[in-house]
Amino acid sequence: MNKILAKQRLSKEVFRMEIEAPEIAEARHPGQFIILQMGGDFGERIPLTIANADPVKGSITLIFQAVGETTHRLALLEPGDTIQNLLGPLGKPTDIKKYGKVVCVGGGIGVAPLFPIVEGMKKAGNEVTVIMGARTKELLIMEEDMRAIADEVIVVTDDGSYGRKALVTVPLKEICEEDKPDCVVIIGPPVMMKFAALTTKPYGIHTIVSLNTIMIDGTGMCGGCRVTIGGETKFVCVDGPEFDGHLVDWDNMLLRLGTYKSEEAEAHHRCHIGLKINEGEA
Repeated sequence: MNKILAKQRLSKEVFRMEIEAPEIAEARHPGQFIILQMGGDFGERIPLTIANADPVKGSITLIFQAVGETTHRLALLEPGDTIQNLLGPLGKPTDIKKYGKVVCVGGGIGVAPLFPIVEGMKKAGNEVTVIMGARTKELLIMEEDMRAIADEVIVVTDDGSYGRKALVTVPLKEICEEDKPDCVVIIGPPVMMKFAALTTKPYGIHTIVSLNTIMIDGTGMCGGCRVTIGGETKFVCVDGPEFDGHLVDWDNMLLRLGTYKSEEAEAHHRCHIGLKINEGEA
């Protein structure tokens, strides 16, 4: 059992949760994730990226959006409650080294797993620009955290309610044209990552994307997370989660992600009332 040490609501459906997990905290590197299980031995297993870790305190921080049944149930837990199973750290760490000029692009909840990468890239001696995007101001997370470590932070919103009214691809293209970066890291909704990767491709910029596919066991046995990278089959849980964004077969991945869309919508509707009851208590 892993005890919840702290919980914070970052936006309507996004939560930050610090969890006691000393062995994971000690071994974790930026870019890695855990598999979390709730609801008994037959409960759903979901992957969540480790947003931060404190080896001294023996804790890891997860930032998640309540979109499915398991994440809704997780959002209802409070400090002192426990989580049945955590498996990790899983996946290959981000290839952090001195590139020179690095642009990190985060969309929506993707800003959370981007944070340790930005932190790592800065420690490696890079000049780091962060582009953060959200549909609206209320859904923007971790802006102050990013400003504390990045050299520059550019904020865009779809509706123009905060920062610049634009998609993340607009400032990304401007940077590519004006001061070509040596590396671009992109994390966010799959469609956003696809078009951001297409933005950097004509410039020949090394582009890393972090894929979040359907995943069950997290060890490569189920095959649910398979993707096509440069014409070859890869497994996100063991070969990734990060890949060359210019080699990803995005259309195939997006098609596979829609497999359980109706079941996910039903679970979201089923849990939404329970989450709203607790909105003022988180």
